Amino acid sequence: MAALIRISSVCHRGVRPLLFRSSSLIRPLAIQKDHDCQYLVSAKIHATPANYDSGSKAASLHWTGERVLSAILLGMMPVAYYFPVPAVDYSLAAALTLHSHWGIGQVLTDYVHGDFKVKAANAGLFILSTVTFAGLCYFNYHDVGICKAVALLWSK
Repeated sequence: MAALIRISSVCHRGVRPLLFRSSSLIRPLAIQKDHDCQYLVSAKIHATPANYDSGSKAASLHWTGERVLSAILLGMMPVAYYFPVPAVDYSLAAALTLHSHWGIGQVLTDYVHGDFKVKAANAGLFILSTVTFAGLCYFNYHDVGICKAVALLWSK
């Protein structure tokens, strides 16, 4: 049996909630042994990982960078349509490659487990991203470019 208390029922009595105030939450648990006596045990529930460094802003900056890049890509689409110049082609090649690299990296983080598998998947991702960027740059230099190619696809 475990006691459940709503945070809202505690907050109006002047007690500060533990949720989001510290990295660990403590709640009592009732453990029944031999069906005749109960033992109260204090269990620690960690709300954050053990290797969390509060001074590090790398994850927050990475998340912000992903959102900024997505907003830039949205803005680059009309620019690419109205001004199909090589500078926009190469900017699109870099932005699309970085956007897909970060997206596939998140999928790998979520679904690939095990040290060797993670290292192999990350190596494959870096190779894929490098080949993608090189291919887009080659296409921009030796062919019509990304902007004009998309316009040609829409015109037919």
